[in-house]
Amino acid sequence: MKELLEDKKIILFDGVCNLCNSSITFVIKKDRKDLFRYAPLQSEAGQFLTQKHKIDPTETDSIILVEGERASIKSTAALRVARHLKGAYPLLFGFMIIPNFIRNWVYDYVAKNRYKWFGKKDACMIPTPELRSKFLDKLNDA
Repeated sequence: MKELLEDKKIILFDGVCNLCNSSITFVIKKDRKDLFRYAPLQSEAGQFLTQKHKIDPTETDSIILVEGERASIKSTAALRVARHLKGAYPLLFGFMIIPNFIRNWVYDYVAKNRYKWFGKKDACMIPTPELRSKFLDKLNDA
């Protein structure tokens, strides 16, 4: 897993959230340099990485970005992901100038209502065979 953490950025996401799954599908399509790998928070890899970075998934249960030894959460994670996407999305990184507590207030409001607004799956998404290599489920996947 150490080698993977050094050359790929890992997005941890709520695997049963429809909004989160749609967001991951969107990132996959816009990932111009194949920088990202993905793991549901509910997976073994997701649990390992949240423990490693001392992140309580009950407090941050929607998106975490792991870049090497650094982990970003909430709006910071989303904006750091946007910085690497093709198109105009890197411009969103400019929102980093807005204080964290304001960005995260908006982020937390959407995250709190995401199941009500977008629905929830009974189980984590299953990637297609073509995308399977981009997803980490177990530690030995890395």
